[in-house]
Amino acid sequence: MSALSLGTPHGQARALIHEAEAPRGVVVLGHGAGGGIAARDLVEAKDVALAAGLSVALVEQPYRVAGRRSAPPARHLDLAWIAVVDALRADWFHELPLVVGGRSSGARVACRTAAATGAVGVLCLAFPLQPPQGSLSGPRPSRLSELNAVEIDVLVVQGDNDRFGMPAVAPHRTVCIVPGDHSLRRGLDTAAPDVSEWLQRIVRSSIRGGT
Repeated sequence: MSALSLGTPHGQARALIHEAEAPRGVVVLGHGAGGGIAARDLVEAKDVALAAGLSVALVEQPYRVAGRRSAPPARHLDLAWIAVVDALRADWFHELPLVVGGRSSGARVACRTAAATGAVGVLCLAFPLQPPQGSLSGPRPSRLSELNAVEIDVLVVQGDNDRFGMPAVAPHRTVCIVPGDHSLRRGLDTAAPDVSEWLQRIVRSSIRGGT
C-alpha cells in the first residue's frame, strides 16, 4: 500500500493505493459525508476488487484530510473528485478500465461525475436515495435523478432496512439487497460474490469494447 497526496481546486486530497498483481482494471472509491475510508463496506469492496485482479484507490476528500467532518457543497466534492481521478490516471493507472464508486455521499459523487471521469462502471454502497427527514414534515425529495443520469452500468449494494430508501432495479442498474441499515456494518455480506462478478464483467466488457 502507498499513499499519495493530490492537489485539487479545494485543497489536498489523499489516496491510499492498493496494487493488484498485473491489474486488469482500477477501482477508485470515496467515503461517506461524515465518515472515512476505514468503513467496513469500503474495506471489503477493496478486498473483493483486489481478489478479482483490480487495483484500488481509497480516496479521502480534502475536507476530511483537513480534519473537518462537515462536507462542503456538492460542486466542491465533484470538482475535487474529478481532479483526483485525473491525477491518478495521469500518474498511476493510465489506460486501464476505471470503475468509480463509494459509500453514501461518495456514491453520489461517483454517479454525478461518472461521465467526466471516463468510468466504465459505478459501484454504489448504501446510496442515500432520500435526504434525512430532519425537522421537516411531509415527503422527502428523491435523489433518483443522480442514479438515472448515469449511462454506464451501476451496481448498488443496499441494506434492507436503509432509512434513506431503496433504489429500484433499472436498465444498466443492478441492486443487491443485504441485511442491515445504511451503515452496512456487516459489510458487503451476501453481496460480495455479486460485486466480484460484476467488477470482472464490467472490466472484461470494457477491454473487449476497446479492441
